[in-house]
Amino acid sequence: MVGEFPDLQGIMGRYYAMASGEPDAVADAIAEHYQPRFAGDELPASEAGQILAIAEKIDTLAGVFSIGKKPSGNRDPFGLRRAALGVVRILIECGIDADLKALLGKAVAEQPKGKLNNEELAAELYSFITDRLRRYFLDRDAGLRTETFDAVMVRQPTSLLDFDRRLAAVQTFARLEQAESLAAANKRIANILRKAGNPEGLEVEPKLLELDGERALHNALQNSREKVAPMLEQRRYAEILNELAGLRDSVDRFFDEVMVMADDEAVKNNRLALLGELRALFLDVADISRLSIG
Repeated sequence: MVGEFPDLQGIMGRYYAMASGEPDAVADAIAEHYQPRFAGDELPASEAGQILAIAEKIDTLAGVFSIGKKPSGNRDPFGLRRAALGVVRILIECGIDADLKALLGKAVAEQPKGKLNNEELAAELYSFITDRLRRYFLDRDAGLRTETFDAVMVRQPTSLLDFDRRLAAVQTFARLEQAESLAAANKRIANILRKAGNPEGLEVEPKLLELDGERALHNALQNSREKVAPMLEQRRYAEILNELAGLRDSVDRFFDEVMVMADDEAVKNNRLALLGELRALFLDVADISRLSIG
């Protein structure tokens, strides 16, 4: 039936399910799980339909990718870009807070052994879907800048709903008076840490804080960290960035008064640790060093 009349895909399944005595919820989910069929199409209305639609699309993506038939150029005979965009729309617009990476890992594990190992295949699928995610947000918001998307993408959020919240928070932050200065400071900090080899495992030793500027930043960081911790658990990203915007004066003062690369190795490492803590606090939400404001 569907081979003769492709537009009946899902519709006939619903009728067959009803004729077989399946519950209405099952029949409706069968009808809905092919949605959205095209750009701008309606999304599944029922929870079962949404779950089935996501499962079907992710399984299709994993299966076709596993045999090396991913889209190339303008060719997409299996409609994989449409399937990926469908996953994006359902997860975000239906408010489903699912772990996309875990879903992809499960789908990949169910496939026969293909050309890529499971970890590589899952990573490729995540990249493919987030490419559609970029297009989705840019189409949805004409004012969105690619660098804003990239600032959140650095975090590789597993939940696309969480990604949406982070993106909205960064857009709000970018409009604050303090944003330009803090974005520039984060760029400077990222460069300093990179030139120092991105040291790991350094911890701030308060007794090595010699100057008022570094002590002031350390105290401000301690206060902000305590306030931000519960916000982070509750994903109140806009409030977090608003709180961190209050660090601008302390950050500016630090760079006015303090030479990070001091001759004394212990003092230098202590200052690098302080900057590392500052950068990590912002990175809990996004990498605002990628923003160009002004």
